[in-house]
Amino acid sequence: MIVLALMVSASFGAVGCLLEAGSLSGSGGVGQEQKPPVPSKRVLIVYFSHSGNTREMANQIHGIVGGDLFEIVTVQPYPQEYKAVIAVAKRERDSQFRPKLTKRVESLDSYDLIFLGYPNWYGTLPMALMTFLEENDLSGKTIVPFCTHGGGGLGKGVEDIQRLAPRATLLEGLAVKGALVKTAKGDVENWLRKLGMVRP
Repeated sequence: MIVLALMVSASFGAVGCLLEAGSLSGSGGVGQEQKPPVPSKRVLIVYFSHSGNTREMANQIHGIVGGDLFEIVTVQPYPQEYKAVIAVAKRERDSQFRPKLTKRVESLDSYDLIFLGYPNWYGTLPMALMTFLEENDLSGKTIVPFCTHGGGGLGKGVEDIQRLAPRATLLEGLAVKGALVKTAKGDVENWLRKLGMVRP
């Protein structure tokens, strides 16, 4: 009887331990292994947006992978009218002008994975992105480019990012047409899943 009592007591003790482990791992069930969140690196989503399309895409990425958002804003605002802004964009590109930015990222060293978003202006990055890349050392970071466009895709943006951040690792980027960005969440999620940032 004493042996039987000890066996029953040990069994309840083991079940108790399993239940405690289950409660620590959430609602997945007793003893079920819980996978770490994806991605495990600290994420920063940096973007420049004029019309709001790139901001929309940045928010979609943020909704899927989390992290922190940082919008690049220039001290001198761009015109709102389309023809006026493309004229300014062309002038800045031709003169390689670097607009001043209103703020900088705090504690950039604490981030490992940086999404970098931009509208394709004249086949490459807006000059505000050039300013950001020249003002911040992204050595050792993993950069994931994304852009909105009217037909030019990523353009030379990835090439220019690599040139200005030569010691960073670039992953495959995604380009979405501006007119389609509000319905592009599925494409964004598939892209992030392909990069291993969304759990299957």
